[in-house]
Amino acid sequence: MSTNAELTQYVLRSSSPAPAIFDGTTRLYISLVCPYAQRVWIARNYKGLEAEIKVVPIDIKDKPQWYMEKVYQPGRVPCLEHNGKVMGESLDLLYYLDDHFTGPQLLPEEEEKVRFAKEMMGYASTFIKSGYTGLKGDALKDFGSALDALEAGLAKYGDGPFFLGEKLSMVDIAYAPFIQRFDILYPIFTKYDIFQGRPLLASLYQELNKTEAFKKTKADPQTLVTYYRQHFLGEK
Repeated sequence: MSTNAELTQYVLRSSSPAPAIFDGTTRLYISLVCPYAQRVWIARNYKGLEAEIKVVPIDIKDKPQWYMEKVYQPGRVPCLEHNGKVMGESLDLLYYLDDHFTGPQLLPEEEEKVRFAKEMMGYASTFIKSGYTGLKGDALKDFGSALDALEAGLAKYGDGPFFLGEKLSMVDIAYAPFIQRFDILYPIFTKYDIFQGRPLLASLYQELNKTEAFKKTKADPQTLVTYYRQHFLGEK
């Protein structure tokens, strides 16, 4: 059973009491279906911080009032409670984990690769927007070029399955949750295979699926399909 499945019994809802907030425990508040929260969850796992950072799953559709009043006023996830303060925004939290915690570094030391990493992470929002647009439009027209941009990015160094080579990096983590979702959703809603003609992207996803840090965060595919139908298509 994955960590994701095991955590379902601990999801906090509007009726759930608050934990002992600001008691010195470092907490990562997530939603089990949120790809942005999944980014930080993957990073926490990859850096070996399971004992140091407690994952607290929130029902994002039935949020506890105390979460917005006492923890994170915007009410979004992810949110990290650390050293008496809270912070959000998934990409910012990836940098924060890398700067403030031990474990494998998510960015290399080479300046050229760091510049490329930041460039690719800056493109992520465009990729995500195109991905969701393509699900309700013309998959190839609306999403094809964004997928091709990832394929080109993966070809830049050519010395490993990941964006920066043989080791997982912040770039891979930034894209992983969305590649997972589009791999599931596109064949169902558009009959389109996002990996067709993109062998490097296919290889990246194969390697991600061998990575425990990622595997432990994956939601059940049917759960993601149901969430998409309700959240993006307005179905009940």
